[in-house]
Amino acid sequence: MATALLIGIFIAFIGLGVPDSLFGTAWPAIYAGFGVPVSWANFVTVPVSACTVFSSLMSARLVKKFGTGVVTAASTVLTALALLGFSLSGSFAFLCVCALPLGLGAGAIDTALNNYVATHYKASHMNFLHCFYGVGVSLSPFLMSLALSDNADWHRGYFIVFFVQAGIAALTLITLPLWYKVKSEKAEEEKKFSSAGLKQVVKTPALRRMWMVFFAACAAEYTCGSWGSTFLVESRGLSVDSAALAVTFYYAGLALGRFVSGLVSGRVKSEKLVWTGQFVLLAAVLCALVPNAAVAQVALFFAGFGIGPVFPNLIHLTPANFGEENSQAAMSTQMAASYVGIMLMPSVFGLLADAFGAKWFPVYVLALALVMIFFHFSVSRALKRAKTLDSGEKKV
Repeated sequence: MATALLIGIFIAFIGLGVPDSLFGTAWPAIYAGFGVPVSWANFVTVPVSACTVFSSLMSARLVKKFGTGVVTAASTVLTALALLGFSLSGSFAFLCVCALPLGLGAGAIDTALNNYVATHYKASHMNFLHCFYGVGVSLSPFLMSLALSDNADWHRGYFIVFFVQAGIAALTLITLPLWYKVKSEKAEEEKKFSSAGLKQVVKTPALRRMWMVFFAACAAEYTCGSWGSTFLVESRGLSVDSAALAVTFYYAGLALGRFVSGLVSGRVKSEKLVWTGQFVLLAAVLCALVPNAAVAQVALFFAGFGIGPVFPNLIHLTPANFGEENSQAAMSTQMAASYVGIMLMPSVFGLLADAFGAKWFPVYVLALALVMIFFHFSVSRALKRAKTLDSGEKKV
């Protein structure tokens, strides 16, 4: 039963990824079609992220009241309706309205499923879970690139992706009985994992530093996905549909990085996988500084490959780092920090691109990568020090 449920969770995570890469891929065609400045992407992405932060912080309460299965199904349905709204939009203002349900749906499902898998399954399952997210974020820009190559019709791209998301939403509704069956088997575990509150966990210094790791990691990941296409069009001379296809390869690299991480997670510790991914990202971004379109496209792929293992492995380490009894609350704060990074940093780059041009994209992502690595080093030292102290107390 748990295996069947895990398959359902994997498919739901495809649905989580489907909307995330779509807007950044379509934005060059959207702002040209509506005749708005390039930085106006922020009027859509910021409400999405703000609503996602809110729903991720509310997720612990929602899961406790309704259960993970119901939260998952309702959130997926909400994102499908938002995508339908995007596809029917005839004005930029309506896009901004549709951003609200898109963000509300994303935050709750992300936090709930991440914590469920972190506390009930292995590290390999967590990596494969986010590999399926990579499938979703790779699929939607590919479908959008096909639509853009046909008369640059981004509305059609959103409409096609809506049908994909609607099918996933239907599946989450069909699989709801599985959640109730598994819940009865693990009722005591669920009670344990939900015991700590937000006020308790935010007092942990290492967790507060970990917020910056999640903030910078997700800021880098989403800046690449949101602005990679614009960078390739404006700074490297690619056509809109070719740039959209290149972003598809970025997300394919993201999925591949998580797939490989899942394969080796039984032999390589999650912490080492995080460090490896961070330094691959760093090398890729340095290569993107080379003023050549082909090099930039390859660098974007390896940026995805490097950043891919970082988030799922950090997520999987949450119960081990902060205690299983604190995991749901700690997860909520980490996800909120992630979405603050997603909300702010791609938007800040949008303003910079509007003022100075998209050519600064690699430098900006490089700065985010360095922030992530610095705070990860700080957190690792703090956690090792805390474990050494705990070990010494037990010996005494």
